[in-house]
Amino acid sequence: MRVLIVSEGEHELGGALRALMRRVLGRDFDCDYLKVSDPILRSFHGKGPGHFKKAVRCLYYAQENGYDAVVFVIDQDDQLDRRHQIGQAQDYVQIGIPRAMGVAIRTFDAWMLADELALSNVLGITVSRQLNPEENPDPKASCGELLQMGGQRMSPSEFYAAVAEQVVISDLEKRCPRSFATLAGRLRRL
Repeated sequence: MRVLIVSEGEHELGGALRALMRRVLGRDFDCDYLKVSDPILRSFHGKGPGHFKKAVRCLYYAQENGYDAVVFVIDQDDQLDRRHQIGQAQDYVQIGIPRAMGVAIRTFDAWMLADELALSNVLGITVSRQLNPEENPDPKASCGELLQMGGQRMSPSEFYAAVAEQVVISDLEKRCPRSFATLAGRLRRL
């Protein structure tokens, strides 16, 4: 299976998102990565809000370029309508390419906070259970603080990829039910 992975940031595209996908699906796959901001994915003109159009453009791009599936993940940030827009793109029937689209609440970084044992193993310190990751007002800052506390010499992208390799997927789904659990369900239906 050849998959187009589209996301906003280097942390997702630095291996963490692929690791989570592989672990949910139970197998590896060929993939290419694009940032949502890539000029290749300029939104087509037509009806609908911006993130919906961007996600649909990804579907067309993937189909035109011979991909078997699309995985599209963006952050909610403070734009609550993003979940609705991406839900509409997930259900878009005018193009048939399989897809798993999701919106990380508040950001992708929150998913890294779901499993304190994975964090402890990666950082080499004891990390206490983090508060509800989807309610964390600044998960990126929380991840940065944990990385500094651990004193590990790794980039944030390496840190996220390492956590994604160790996180217990069922725990991540339970701790991030509105975002990761939704994406995981869509991945399983690919």
